[in-house]
Amino acid sequence: MKKSDIHFTVELDNQNIPDKIYWDATENPNEGLSDTRAIAIALWDHYKTGTLKIDLWTKDMEVIDMKRFLIEIMSGIADTAINATNDKQMATDIESTCRVLSKRLDEEIKQQRQQN
Repeated sequence: MKKSDIHFTVELDNQNIPDKIYWDATENPNEGLSDTRAIAIALWDHYKTGTLKIDLWTKDMEVIDMKRFLIEIMSGIADTAINATNDKQMATDIESTCRVLSKRLDEEIKQQRQQN
């Protein structure tokens, strides 16, 4: 049986806030540890019939980038909805929400640029 591993290393500051996040995986196209500013992991707990989540981001993660990250996660969930459940209506509803949020984010970015 083939095995694939994913590893995360999180460096915390003295207040236990993530300072650096590194990851590596068997299927990683890069060699060795890669750094990132945010991770979001969701696991299905079939014993308790619920989701377990780990969301971490570093102090260097910009708010605008975090918002974009969240929108892209949701868009990926729309793809998963189609692939895992074939529920096209759910996927369409999620994507519609992503379009609204993307438009709002674009407006926010535009306002920030005008202020600077």
